[in-house]
Amino acid sequence: MNIAEKFTNKSNAYAKARPDYPSEFINFLTNEIGITEKSIVADIGSGTGILSEKMLKMNCKTICIEINDDMRKLAEERLSKYDNFVSINATAENTTIESNSVDVITVAQAFHWFDTVKFKLECKRILKENGKVVLVWNSRDNDCELVKENAIIFQKYCPNFYGFSGGDENLDERISFFFDNNYNSKRCENNLLFDKDKFINRNLSASYSLKETDENYSSFISELENLFNKYAENNLLSMPNETVWYWGIE
Repeated sequence: MNIAEKFTNKSNAYAKARPDYPSEFINFLTNEIGITEKSIVADIGSGTGILSEKMLKMNCKTICIEINDDMRKLAEERLSKYDNFVSINATAENTTIESNSVDVITVAQAFHWFDTVKFKLECKRILKENGKVVLVWNSRDNDCELVKENAIIFQKYCPNFYGFSGGDENLDERISFFFDNNYNSKRCENNLLFDKDKFINRNLSASYSLKETDENYSSFISELENLFNKYAENNLLSMPNETVWYWGIE
């Protein structure tokens, strides 16, 4: 399965359950990166448009680049009400965006899927002089027992699971290479609250998660439900999570 197909048939679960971005990060985009209504932003690997909508609400032109048809079409349904929304079926490495035309590039939950070398060249091509790139993730606390047990369920049932966020052990090196070792980072707490349905959908939204047609799907869901029941209080489960972001000038 190629990268473009990894989230096929997962867009609804993704839109329902993937976490939002905290106000501290959104304020950072305006106060430190300088996004205004005059900015042109390319949100690359934009998925269902969770971050894109935040920037559209800032009234800036937001170009959403997404190769997966299901994710892109769902975003188009949600975001077409915004005048400054542009949707393009393209890859991170070949966005088709005009050269030297973008003020800021954002990448939410997607950089680990890209070809780092080719994406770096594409960013240099489409950004204006002194244009900025922001990479952001919502990340689980891997030291938490809940998260450890969640990972064990994935390891048991999902052969393509190598760790959360793609299991990229070289991510720090890739980020350093991308920014030529000249970047800043910040993190903030962004703990997530789930009811059972949202918790199940959060797990189903992962690229490596089983689909309903898979042989062990029922057992997989049953173990996720048991995990929820073990840690939930008053039918709600709190999962430790933080938002971490990196930025620099390309």
